[in-house]
Amino acid sequence: MATALPTRTAKRCFRTTRPLAYNQHIHSRRVFHSYDHPPPTGPFGATETSILSAAYKHVPEHGFTHRALSFGARDAGLLDISPSALPDGAYSLIRHHLYTQRLALAAKSSDIFQGEDAPIGVGAKVTALTWERLMANREVIHQWQEALAVMAQPSHASASLKELAMLSDEIWYLAGDTAVDPSWYTKRATLSMIYSSTELFMTNDHSPDYVETNKFLKRRLGGVQSESTY
Repeated sequence: MATALPTRTAKRCFRTTRPLAYNQHIHSRRVFHSYDHPPPTGPFGATETSILSAAYKHVPEHGFTHRALSFGARDAGLLDISPSALPDGAYSLIRHHLYTQRLALAAKSSDIFQGEDAPIGVGAKVTALTWERLMANREVIHQWQEALAVMAQPSHASASLKELAMLSDEIWYLAGDTAVDPSWYTKRATLSMIYSSTELFMTNDHSPDYVETNKFLKRRLGGVQSESTY
């Protein structure tokens, strides 16, 4: 009987199955899912993180706005916000949300994949993780349509799409995907489209616990699974 690889070694092996062209693109811009290199420092510096973390608490009331940033700066002990500190303005607050919630998925996956109701199989895990990420928008969902409009602006569209691509990749990785064929790209592109459409649907969903959003997500994922995309 073959000896099982230690978890850390196995994960490293799975990471190397990513297509070479994609790895070269990612590593040219940031260290991504690597156990052999230091973790990335993130898109924000210490001062930015301090302001954004404090400002995020004001988003439910004031939205992803300069007003929320002003309150955050005050809470962080700063008298005012210098334009050079947050050159992207309110978009920095949106990106902070996208970045921190994506990173939080890894820790949450440990709980999601345990217990009697834990999803079995990569497809089921993708569904569970996607739903978990959508639920991270609950506290700010009433402000999210405005955020989506900001993300669609030409000056922010590229960064927003990049973050969406990294979210899809993160979900597939955490779900245990080890594909090395062309489906690697197809699955991530498909999930990005499904996530975006479900997120938009959620902004207009007033059903208890977003049950209609959950049904919408499962229908969309179920459709591509039946076509063997997953």
